[in-house]
Amino acid sequence: MSTEKKSVLILGGGLAGLTAAKRLTDRGFQVRVLEKREIYGGKVSSWKDDEGDWVESGTHCFFGAYDVLYDLMKEIKTYHAVLWKEHQLTYTLEGGKRFTFNTWDMPSPLHLLPAIVKNGYFTFGEMAFFSRSLIPLALKQADYPPTQDHLTFAEWAEQKKFGSRLMDKMFRPMALALKFIPPEEISAKIILDVTETFYRIPGSSCMGFLKGAPQEYLHQPLLDYSASRGAVFRNKTAVDELLFDGGEIRGVQLRNGEILTADYYLSALPIHDLNRILPPGLKSRDRFFGGLSNLEGVPVISVQIWYDREIASDDNVLFSPDGIIPVYANLARTTPEYRTLRGEPFSGKTRFEFCVAPARELMKLSREEIIRQVDLSVRACYPAETHRAKVLKSTLVKIPHSVYAPLPNMEQYRPTQCTPVRNLFLAGGFSRQLYYDSMGGAVMSANLAVDGILKAGARE
Repeated sequence: MSTEKKSVLILGGGLAGLTAAKRLTDRGFQVRVLEKREIYGGKVSSWKDDEGDWVESGTHCFFGAYDVLYDLMKEIKTYHAVLWKEHQLTYTLEGGKRFTFNTWDMPSPLHLLPAIVKNGYFTFGEMAFFSRSLIPLALKQADYPPTQDHLTFAEWAEQKKFGSRLMDKMFRPMALALKFIPPEEISAKIILDVTETFYRIPGSSCMGFLKGAPQEYLHQPLLDYSASRGAVFRNKTAVDELLFDGGEIRGVQLRNGEILTADYYLSALPIHDLNRILPPGLKSRDRFFGGLSNLEGVPVISVQIWYDREIASDDNVLFSPDGIIPVYANLARTTPEYRTLRGEPFSGKTRFEFCVAPARELMKLSREEIIRQVDLSVRACYPAETHRAKVLKSTLVKIPHSVYAPLPNMEQYRPTQCTPVRNLFLAGGFSRQLYYDSMGGAVMSANLAVDGILKAGARE
């Protein structure tokens, strides 16, 4: 099949939409991308504020498991911008205490032995009991987590009786860092899937940071690549509804009343926006689309605070089970191009970026109150270092609907990238793929959606 005259309309200019645009232009399709915001990048977006400092929509860590993301970055010549950190997970506690899970450069599962025998916080007995609870995971591997989707992780842990300290100090910040909801809400399948991956693949839990902004090392290079091959990008263009008639999508109506048409339509919108534009008739007549209404986005808050001295010298991601900062990093250490304050060089001090969670109740609070509570969490974890520390600047980003909420029994509603409608395809972290709602998930979902379009074209 010749694809030179086939057109695809992509709804959403986040990482999934931009990845799909590249893949499709590589295959000769005519591509248009619609994005309702002024900037591209979606959940991974970044922009400069009025004072010349980069602001991000969240704390974006690059897990070693995201092979499909790194393949993409190598294609657009930006993989060099990922700065890999020491393979360890450090937790900071109130009162200035901390513990670290280290790894060895050995085959699985021997690479995890240091985390079990000398993490400096949990006893060997606690870790041995936890390890025993994972025997079904070790035996069945990826086949085991789906059987536990009916439980929250807290319920699963209660059945295994591996101890409240492990839950409160290790897994609570892990759940909040991964999906912004606590162990009492998140499906056991999610945590077990991640644990199984970390257990089986030694490098999968290694983390890195970009040396600068995602806008400069992900989104703009993808946009430039596709635009140079004929793709058309329209920002500040909001979609109002998919037009469904005669068993297929006939067009997309924009909020300004304009109607656009194409041979294929690829929604790379977050789940709440997808549910908004689906025509009621389509949702009521087809279980595939009707089930999407069960998926909803999680509220997310991201905060940056510049301090007048160095509080944490760690060049890595940090976790905290205490306060409201489950995952954070000192960007003045991890991200060389972020060593700025109001556009001027900023070194030897601290520029923290925090995921603030759970955010549901915090969303109601004022900007000043949220910043105050984050600052209190920092001072609780670093009492000596913050004794006379002053806040020089702070930023806050609230996202009412971010990643989909992976609650128990939600896996059945996650859609495939190919839909029952011949010319409609889906991409996004909420759709079915290995990496859930993440950067790796966005890229993998786009790859699978493009594969679906190619197969559909081959049948015509």
